[in-house]
Amino acid sequence: MSSGYKSWILLTGFILFYVAYLLFGAFVFSTIERPVEDKLKRDIQVLKEEFLNQSCVNATSLENFLEKVLQANKYGVSILPNSSASSNWDLASSLFFANTLVTTVGYGHTTPLSDTGKAFSIFYALLGVPFTMLVLTACVQRLMHLVTYGPISMCRQKIGMDPLAATAVHFAILLLVVVLGFFVVPAVVFSYIEDTWSFLDAIYFCFITLCTIGLGDYVPGEKPGQNFRSLYKISVMVYLFVGLMMMYLVLRAFHRMADLHGLTSFFQLPHCDEDIEEDKEPIIEAGPEDQHEAEASAKPLDPASHTSYNTINR
Repeated sequence: MSSGYKSWILLTGFILFYVAYLLFGAFVFSTIERPVEDKLKRDIQVLKEEFLNQSCVNATSLENFLEKVLQANKYGVSILPNSSASSNWDLASSLFFANTLVTTVGYGHTTPLSDTGKAFSIFYALLGVPFTMLVLTACVQRLMHLVTYGPISMCRQKIGMDPLAATAVHFAILLLVVVLGFFVVPAVVFSYIEDTWSFLDAIYFCFITLCTIGLGDYVPGEKPGQNFRSLYKISVMVYLFVGLMMMYLVLRAFHRMADLHGLTSFFQLPHCDEDIEEDKEPIIEAGPEDQHEAEASAKPLDPASHTSYNTINR
C-alpha cells in the first residue's frame, strides 16, 4: 500500500475517532443532565399549579414566580406546554451541545444544570478543543493540495496564466464557492425550515456560526414541534464542521496569496514559508516502511514541474 493511501486511511480513522469522542461526550452529558432537567420541569409545573391555585396574587408571589420561571428558562426549560415535549439533553441535543462546545461556537442556549455536568464540560473541552483544531488542521492540510495547488497548477500549465494572476483568480473563485455553498445556500435552507427566520436572519446565523462567535440569539431546531429534530441537529453539526474547515482553508489561501503579492512584506507580517514546509510534513505520518518511498516521490525530476508557492517570484 502506498504512503498516500495509508495517510488517507489514517486521516479517516482520525476523523472516526473524533466522531466517537463526540458520541462519548453526548452520552455522558445526556446521562448526567437529563434527570436534572426532568426534575426541573416537574418543579416548574408544580410551581405553575400552585401559582394558578392562589385566590389572590400579590406582588411578592408574582415576583417569586417570575424569578423562578426566568431562572428555569435560562437553562432551556420553558413553562409553556408546547415547549415541554422536547428535551435539551436527549442524545441528539447532547451531541449538538458537545459539538458546539469543542468547536468553541458555544451558542449558550443550553448549559449544564448540575455541578457534575459543569465539571465534565471543563475536562471535555480541555481535550476536545485542541483535538478539534488538530482534526481541522489535518483535513485542511490534505485539502490544500487538492483544492489549491492542483487548480493553480492547471491554470499555469494548461492556460499559461501568470503565477500571481493564477493565485488571485483561484482565491476569488474559492471565495465565491465558499460564500455560495456555506452562506447563501444554507441560508435559503435555514429560512425555509425555520418559520420565524428571514433570509437575513439565516445569513446572520451562518456568519455568526462559522466565525465561531456564537451569540445564541438564533439556534436551529429549537422551535416546538420541530419535524425530524434529531436528524436536523446532526445535519447542522456536519454543516458546522465542514464550514469551519472551509473557513480555515480560505484563510490559509488568503495568507498565501497575500504573501505572494507582497502584502505581508508591506505590512511587515510573517511570511508563510514555514507553513509551506509544514504542509510537506503531514500531521498523519506514514509508517516507517513507507518513508523511503515517500521521500523519493517528494523529489521532482524537474523543479519547474512542481507547483509550489515557493516557486513564484514575489
